[in-house]
Amino acid sequence: MYKNFILKVGWLVKSIFFIIVNRRCFIIKQELPINEQIRAKEVQLIDDQGEKRGTVSLNEALDIAYEKKLDLVLVAPNSEPPVCKIMNYGKYKFEQAKKEKEARKKQKTFEVKEIRITPNIEQHDFEFKAKNTRKFIEDGNKVKITVRFRGRELNYLKLGEEVLNKFIENLSDIATPEKKPVLEGKNLFIILAKKADK
Repeated sequence: MYKNFILKVGWLVKSIFFIIVNRRCFIIKQELPINEQIRAKEVQLIDDQGEKRGTVSLNEALDIAYEKKLDLVLVAPNSEPPVCKIMNYGKYKFEQAKKEKEARKKQKTFEVKEIRITPNIEQHDFEFKAKNTRKFIEDGNKVKITVRFRGRELNYLKLGEEVLNKFIENLSDIATPEKKPVLEGKNLFIILAKKADK
């Protein structure tokens, strides 16, 4: 009777936790089997203090967990016998979600912005696009500068290369090209990235 009550309360708490976690967009990558979901007959038990209790039957391990009002969690299913730990699984999942959120915050994200130009770009357009490119690079983004050739313009690849070199020179104080200009179909492009801080 007492076990059934704890099981029902446990499922209710897990359901509420699942709803709260999902509304905040935390995702736990792997669900661990707990309590009655564990199918082994015997387990190596680690108690809530982190001490090894040795090999015990699953029922005995469950009884110990219920006495402490905690969950029995299967942490190493591939060992023989499997390793189970007594812990507050809801709290564990919450902490894991918190760690993932912190890790996502620390990740550097950047976009690759694209600037499209023609080989015979006017000086005013060049200055305007160079100004925008500078702004994108200062914001921490990479910039792909694409020279689009139309019709017979493909015969004058040198003009396109000269325009790209002009961009590289203009932005040399804050950016470096990742590699030499690449011709892809009718487009010639380079990718500029912010210079590494020394």
